[in-house]
Amino acid sequence: MSTPRARLAVLVSGRGTNLQAILDATAHPDYPGQVVVVVSDRKEAFGLERARRAGVPAYVVEWRRDASEFGRRLCRVLERHGAEWVCLAGFLRILDPEFVEAYRGRILNIHPSLLPAFGGRGMYGERVHRAVLASGAQESGCTVHFVTAEVDAGPVVARARVPVLPGDTVESLAARVAEQEHRLYPEAIRRVVTGEVRFEELAAQSRR
Repeated sequence: MSTPRARLAVLVSGRGTNLQAILDATAHPDYPGQVVVVVSDRKEAFGLERARRAGVPAYVVEWRRDASEFGRRLCRVLERHGAEWVCLAGFLRILDPEFVEAYRGRILNIHPSLLPAFGGRGMYGERVHRAVLASGAQESGCTVHFVTAEVDAGPVVARARVPVLPGDTVESLAARVAEQEHRLYPEAIRRVVTGEVRFEELAAQSRR
């Protein structure tokens, strides 16, 4: 008897390139997860079209200046599709603590730096790469981590490193980091949903 595949919800706000990497990975029958629903807070997000092309239900849950109310509406959509895990893929909203608690240990995010460096509120997308270049850092990369109530501070699942090259621009560094994101995120999801990496164990290690 085959093992049931983990049911993944993916949240996006933009182009959805990491969503596409996850969809491509889950298209393989031996991958231990499947995307059952995609949700965006922006109706113009191209990630919604990527979901539809893959035959995955796609929804818009618009932000109405109330994180708690947004979290409740988001929960209803995810519950309707039996989502067990939540994967943030370029999702730019900070989730309500009640939502985070409801899915405690089952929410993942990917961030375009080597956390804890260049993380926290307001640090996303090009802002991160611009800050890395301005700092003179010799390397950057990406981090997959569990989501907790504190922004970008949850236990780290995996990192990938890239060099910062002489003459790098925001665009060239972003492209190099994105290539690693698309490789790292599906692998990190696989490790988590199979139990190879566990939230509680990582959290305990971080408290030592």
